[in-house]
Amino acid sequence: MNASPANRPSVLFICVKNAGKSQMAAAILTQIVGDGVEVHSAGTRPGTAINALSAESLREIGVDISAKVPTAIDTALLHRVDLVVTLGREAFFDSPGVRIVNWDTDEPSERGVDGIERMRLVRDDIAARVQRLITELVGDQSRSGTYRVT
Repeated sequence: MNASPANRPSVLFICVKNAGKSQMAAAILTQIVGDGVEVHSAGTRPGTAINALSAESLREIGVDISAKVPTAIDTALLHRVDLVVTLGREAFFDSPGVRIVNWDTDEPSERGVDGIERMRLVRDDIAARVQRLITELVGDQSRSGTYRVT
């Protein structure tokens, strides 16, 4: 992907704590498209650290978010990006003039699935959604192709 910084699409992923789902979505998108998309993540009520199981599930596919820090929503950024994606039911909000899409992500704990197995299912659901988003944003020009569950 050879998009210049001036014309590349931009996305802000938002979840409640910015410790799990939004960080996962941002990292997976970046892993696939590199710098072809300007990627950000934030939380409506940021936590203090990255969710350890989220980080572990991403390490399994070669993505490292261990150095990331949960951050709050930057209002200027919110209004500058092309698309805001909220992940989960709790992070849903409205902001006039902003294109917002809500991903009602899988919640395996509602089916009794917990721990790392839960997080793998969440990761894979988010990854499938990210792949569809890439097609919408940049077509079929991703750096490393389709994300594959290992």
